[in-house]
Amino acid sequence: MLKKLVLFDIDGTLLLVSNSNRQTLIDALTAVYGTEGNARSHNFAGKMDSVIIYEVLKHAGLNDDHIAEKFNTVKHTYIGLLKKKLRPEDVMLMKGIPELLQTLSERKDVVLGLLTGNFEGSGRHKLELPVLNHFFPFGAFADDAYHRNDLPAIAVQRAHNLTGKRFKAEEVVIIGDTEHDINCARTIQAKCIAVATGTYSSEQLNSHRPHALFDNFSDTEKVISCIVNV
Repeated sequence: MLKKLVLFDIDGTLLLVSNSNRQTLIDALTAVYGTEGNARSHNFAGKMDSVIIYEVLKHAGLNDDHIAEKFNTVKHTYIGLLKKKLRPEDVMLMKGIPELLQTLSERKDVVLGLLTGNFEGSGRHKLELPVLNHFFPFGAFADDAYHRNDLPAIAVQRAHNLTGKRFKAEEVVIIGDTEHDINCARTIQAKCIAVATGTYSSEQLNSHRPHALFDNFSDTEKVISCIVNV
C-alpha cells in the first residue's frame, strides 16, 4: 500500500554540477540572443531554468516578446550543448544519496518522483551521468510551468496517473535545498524536508520553517524514518 509520494529536487539536493552547467547556458544564450546578460553572476539556486533565462536577458535590456520569440530555440540549444559537453566527472553526488534512493526504491509504501526547476532534458541528463535516472519514473519540470509553485500539483497528478492513487497533501513530501522548495510545498500543504547541501545554510533554511531539516543525508535510516513519519 502506497503511503508517501516523495519528490526530489535535483541541483543542490541530489547532486552538484560543476561550473560547466552555467557556462553551457551562457554559450546557448550568446549563440541565440547575442548576449549572456548577467548569467555569470546571477543566482540560479532554486529557480526554474525558464525564469533564469528571462531574468538574465531582461537584465541585458531585452523585452519579454524578444525573449519569447527565441525561447524554444535557446532551450533546445542549451539542452543539446549540455548533453554534448557534460561529463560524469562534472557531477558530484551529495552525501548518502545513492544509499537513500536505493533504499527508498525498495520500499512498497513509497513512490519517488522529481520536482525540479530543470528542463526535463537537462535534468534527466544530469541524473543519467551518475546513474540515478531510473529511480524517478516521472516528475514535474521547468517545461511544465513558469512558476515553481505550480509544479507540486502537476507532480501529484502524474503520480496518480502512474499509480492510480490520489495522494493527500499530508502524504506528499517535497525534498529540496532552497526556500523555493519549502514555499512550493506550502502551495498544496505538503510536507517539506530541507537539506543544507546547496547554497543555503541550515540557519537560512530553518528561517523558512521546513517540517524537517538535515545538514546532509548521510544517515540513511534517520532520513527514511523522517520521510515516512513527517
